[in-house]
Amino acid sequence: MTREARLRPEFAELYPALQPGVWVAASDLGHQLLMWHLTAGLPPEGDRIMNEEHFEFRGGVQRYGAWVNQRNERTPQ
Repeated sequence: MTREARLRPEFAELYPALQPGVWVAASDLGHQLLMWHLTAGLPPEGDRIMNEEHFEFRGGVQRYGAWVNQRNERTPQ
């Protein structure tokens, strides 16, 4: 199952381009937020692009910490 995320309605004013309460693929939402931060020159709040206080998640595998450039047993060496 694909990991999904949605913006919590109480944080909608912080993300004007996103529709609150709508489930979308977390990877698509993360990409959209990354592009927004890069083009607006605004750093994300906290260590992750999707603040867990601002977004809800379901399905897939929950990730902890930063996964950028990390390897696992399925990654070719």
